Amino acid sequence: MKLVITYLCLCFLSLNLVAQNGNTLGYKIEGEEVVFTFDVRDYKEYTNEHTGRKMDFKDFNIENVVVSGEFNLWSRDKWKMNKVGEYTYELRKKLSDFTDEFSWEFKFVINNSYWAEPSNKVSNIAPAVDNHGNNYHTYNLKIYTAVPDPNGNACFKLNGYENAKNVILSGSFNRWDEHLFKMIKTTNGWELTLDLKPGEYQYKFIVDGNWIEDPDNPSKKRNEYDGYNSVINIQVPVTFNLFGFKNANTVILAGSFNDWNEHEIKMTKTDKGWTSTILLSGGKHHYKYIVDGEWIVDPNNSIKEYDGHGHINSVKMVK
Repeated sequence: MKLVITYLCLCFLSLNLVAQNGNTLGYKIEGEEVVFTFDVRDYKEYTNEHTGRKMDFKDFNIENVVVSGEFNLWSRDKWKMNKVGEYTYELRKKLSDFTDEFSWEFKFVINNSYWAEPSNKVSNIAPAVDNHGNNYHTYNLKIYTAVPDPNGNACFKLNGYENAKNVILSGSFNRWDEHLFKMIKTTNGWELTLDLKPGEYQYKFIVDGNWIEDPDNPSKKRNEYDGYNSVINIQVPVTFNLFGFKNANTVILAGSFNDWNEHEIKMTKTDKGWTSTILLSGGKHHYKYIVDGEWIVDPNNSIKEYDGHGHINSVKMVK
């Protein structure tokens, strides 16, 4: 049963996933782990891989449960789950087991041959299709890059539109889903707070079916429809430390994040050397230190890359 994948980025944050259009199913994120969870009571039927026939879960003798998805090439036996209760199975994988960006649709396989079928009322489902886009008339589970969280780091507000019946937040963080993130009506308009990993995202509001830009956000990018999407850039504080060099008079931090400016970021002297904390968006950043006019790589960072111009720079990854 070959399945086509939807490309999403995993949110590398310590949070439990909560969706608005019903419960997410099949996983949660705890600290530095992805926790896959299978509860027999959440499923009513399964698909026989060989015949394609859907069958009732009633009286089904479960010998083992496996997590199968794009991340393990839809293997039916590699990621075996542990039984942790009368009805429940669990598998914990470290975030470091996965690439920074990947496509994530997955399913649970029973006895290495039967695919558990989630209900179409679950919020995190996607139609399972073949390589030609033909529908298998079944669903996969999927992981989201963004989650609604009242304590999240990105608050989206749309003022006005008091008479609207339905407002949806759609963007690159949820692959422009037109239904998932329903905004909450407030006294001044509509609002929704998400928890997002660092990075730049494009988004729009869908007001009763009409797509509009964020009227209060001047940051925009042209899209493929000859219009514009609003843009939000989620940044996090990142600390750079240069140990030693206590006799230096001035140390400058320069990198791709400030166009290699030789004067902008002056580091602060400490008992151990020099330090500076700046806000960065997600992704890969090249940098160097300028110690009394001399450019050096970070001696305590083994990750280095050529910049395409014959220079070697230190690399800082922000997730």
